[in-house]
Amino acid sequence: MVLESESGASDGLQGSVFGLLLIEYLADQARPLSLTEISTALTLGKSRVFRHLQTLVANGFLVQDQSTDRYSIGPRSLALGISLERGNDLLELALPVLKELRDTLGHTTVISQSETDGVRVLATVTGRSMIEIGVRRGSLLALHATAQGKVALAFGEPDIQRVTLRQPLERLTPYTIVDPLRLKAELRQIEEQGWASAFNEIMVGLNTLAAPVRNAEGKLIATLAVVDSIQMIAEEPSAKQIRETTLAALHLSERLGFRRQV
Repeated sequence: MVLESESGASDGLQGSVFGLLLIEYLADQARPLSLTEISTALTLGKSRVFRHLQTLVANGFLVQDQSTDRYSIGPRSLALGISLERGNDLLELALPVLKELRDTLGHTTVISQSETDGVRVLATVTGRSMIEIGVRRGSLLALHATAQGKVALAFGEPDIQRVTLRQPLERLTPYTIVDPLRLKAELRQIEEQGWASAFNEIMVGLNTLAAPVRNAEGKLIATLAVVDSIQMIAEEPSAKQIRETTLAALHLSERLGFRRQV
């Protein structure tokens, strides 16, 4: 694996990208490696490689054996790998559900996962509307101003809700809720009713209806949503829209091992 020639042709490579490539290389080797082995394999100077290795060790992505000074994959890299594997499993199960919901309601459907500072879009299925409305895969959606984010706040880890409510809430449109007390009250209502909407809150003219997806332990693992113009999803979504979206989220949850209490 060669990242840079001796002439330094790749000196512009960003540190973050280089760090990821280092992690990838060590993962591929599946054994601890010394600084000399790594720098030789990558045709890079030891000092540069050492700086990146120490940064990755300090942040838990790599570990260094103090007796041999060799480097190997750390706990944060392992956790990331597990998360990605679970994400792939989730997508495989979610896509048929998203397509079926899209065919039933006609709206764009979205599956997302919660992060500490937002909700990450994993996949979308484009709706049947004449005007295409969608959410780009990989987008990080605001927790306080989107239906998916509110579901994550209402049903996810309590610490995320506490931290979010303590921070200033950005006003993305005139309709965005920026009062923590008002948002907290809405989150209680979302928890009771089992779904959330965000009429004009992230973008004027857009509404989203979202519901929680749970795993076998009953914990929030994702959010499932339908997205369309406010002409197609009103401020108060229709009974059919609510029913079909929450049922789709429940069916996906059951495929992930969730069993609802009777």
